[in-house]
Amino acid sequence: MADDKYFKGRGSQIQTANPFLQQQYVSEHIEGLDEPLLSQPQTQIFKESPKKIVSKVDSPDLGKVYSVNPYQGCEHGCVYCYARNSHQYWGFSAGLDFESKIIVKEQAARLLEKELRHKSWELRPIMISGNTDCYQPLERKFKLTRQLLQLLKDYRHPVGIITKNSLITRDVDILEEMAKHHLVHVYFSINTLNEELRGKMEPRTASARKKLEAMELLSQKGIPVGVMNAPVIPGLNDHEIPEIIRQSAEHGARAAGYTIVRLNGSLGPLFGDWLRKNYPDRFEKVWNGICSLHAGKVNDSQWGRRMGGEGPLALAISQLFRLAKRKYLSGRSMPAYNLQAFRRGSQYTLF
Repeated sequence: MADDKYFKGRGSQIQTANPFLQQQYVSEHIEGLDEPLLSQPQTQIFKESPKKIVSKVDSPDLGKVYSVNPYQGCEHGCVYCYARNSHQYWGFSAGLDFESKIIVKEQAARLLEKELRHKSWELRPIMISGNTDCYQPLERKFKLTRQLLQLLKDYRHPVGIITKNSLITRDVDILEEMAKHHLVHVYFSINTLNEELRGKMEPRTASARKKLEAMELLSQKGIPVGVMNAPVIPGLNDHEIPEIIRQSAEHGARAAGYTIVRLNGSLGPLFGDWLRKNYPDRFEKVWNGICSLHAGKVNDSQWGRRMGGEGPLALAISQLFRLAKRKYLSGRSMPAYNLQAFRRGSQYTLF
């Protein structure tokens, strides 16, 4: 594809239709346009003042945790991201809007503290980045994640983080203190060591090398780190599983997990468009491989099955992962969260 028709630095290349809007501009049939409907989008910031910041998660696949997301939308631009569909609730597209129109919740820390101080608060780990990456580029400016972590440190509340950005090293001082009390787990999301593929598939994330370096730094500070090999995409990155786990182990990882790709909602047409434009020679192989994981479809929402897939290819991926984990991470594990250190009144309980 000609360079003037491809939006460099963006994962999605189209605006998908929003099922919640009656009228909208979309680019589903660009061959019928006299001139381009879309141009390279600039990042726009929208500030939101929600009443609550905490979501309770009881998913059989994820366990009992809370989810806190200081940002909606994500500049990282990962073309496969399941969170894209949630952007449609705000009246935006799951396509280019998701990575260029970012919603910022500046009162996130205040809202979280209000929840923590409530007498009915049920203690369970809080996952930051349950939907979008809490260390995406705008975090450098707004520092909302750092505010949340400082608050959780003061309350001695357990927290889990998953990120694709090396910016997390900025907060090593807080994370190191939390690790002393067994209050933090950090996972780095690495699904490819191929820089060319990463640059196309998740263009504004840190390189695998930078993520591995960040992983090593945190590990050296006593902060428990792991790798999330996700998503695994047959025909694109499934063969990299052993090497990703090997290098992660060498850089201090204590644990590893994986999920297979599933293209729910608007992700089907969005990912299909991206795949045709970037890997046309592999389109049929990759697309059919994804379908084989989900009984002939590109998505499956069934609990217990949606994240691992089913069928011969899913079994082969599972076996490859388990063998690599046994070889490189044997005897290692994440420490259990300390659920006894919580101070409901934060530091005020000391007086």
